[in-house]
Amino acid sequence: MKTARAIILTIALLLSSMYASAQIPAVKVENAKGETVSTGSLVDGKTPMIISFWATTCKPCIQELDAINEALPDWLEEAEFRVVAVSTDDARFTAKARSLAQGRGWGDFTLLFDKNQEFMRAMNVTLTPQVYVVDKDGKIVYSHTGYSPGSENELLKKIKELKK
Repeated sequence: MKTARAIILTIALLLSSMYASAQIPAVKVENAKGETVSTGSLVDGKTPMIISFWATTCKPCIQELDAINEALPDWLEEAEFRVVAVSTDDARFTAKARSLAQGRGWGDFTLLFDKNQEFMRAMNVTLTPQVYVVDKDGKIVYSHTGYSPGSENELLKKIKELKK
């Protein structure tokens, strides 16, 4: 049992160090206006961000984004950052993803639609929800997969650590 824990800890440390040095790749996606944009343009050198990969069929994804959306006004009083919600639904379901995001009131998020899953692949996302905290320079400083109620608070904690 101790050996298994040691292996898991080693893998977790390797992955966290890999993410700590990773940068946001520049991939073409569609924004909420239907325009093609580069994900590299998300990095502005001023504002950190939370990037959440989600799908319309992923209930935990929607729960996490709803929780972030609900907490967002309070969080923005504590730190300046942006939330980028990246739909991983393919072209057949983009209209459904747009409608769902609008219906749930995610208007304060930067909405991106990764219809060909190129951004998803470039970020090594295999499961949703997958969430990253990215510093102002585009460096990934934290990531997690999955969602349980309350775990969104870790995101704010990581954002606030970037101010130090």
